[in-house]
Amino acid sequence: MLDESIIKDFIDIGRDMFLRGLVSSHAGNMSVRAGDRIYITRTHSMTGRLTPADIIEVDSLDPDDPALKRASTEYVVHRAIYTNTGAGAVVHAHPPYATLLSFAGELVPVDAEGSYHFKRVRVMGPQNPIASSETAQLVSEELKKSRIVLVRGHGSFARGETLEEAYMLTSTLESSAFYLHHLK
Repeated sequence: MLDESIIKDFIDIGRDMFLRGLVSSHAGNMSVRAGDRIYITRTHSMTGRLTPADIIEVDSLDPDDPALKRASTEYVVHRAIYTNTGAGAVVHAHPPYATLLSFAGELVPVDAEGSYHFKRVRVMGPQNPIASSETAQLVSEELKKSRIVLVRGHGSFARGETLEEAYMLTSTLESSAFYLHHLK
């Protein structure tokens, strides 16, 4: 059973992601790891209006867990991140400026906050960027070294100890991308 404060984090951060414009109505996803369990948003859930029923519990050790049918299609990427890093939480968003700049290559922040949190943000370019094993492998390998990564034309994956930390990195990335875009 997931702690009520973590459920509240899912709901609050989902709303914040939508209001900040980091996802469209039914896009993006979040997860938290608790031992061998992963709690992840439901596929096609409305990120800005999550309810407890939108948080799916999956046994990360069981590839045939029936709950996977209801979990976000990006579960494969989340699971790889947890397997390959010490992450406690993952946020996947589609920040518009950062996603736009992902076509030009890695993002190097020029603002103080972005530079403080990450010197650069690498861009992965898998053949199939959405919920593929290739994306899972590339993203999880990069997140061993950094806390956030972009997938060209698709969006960002951030890892943190908590959902709040992963969200903070995601919103910082988008602010940095906004500044970079407007400097050009």
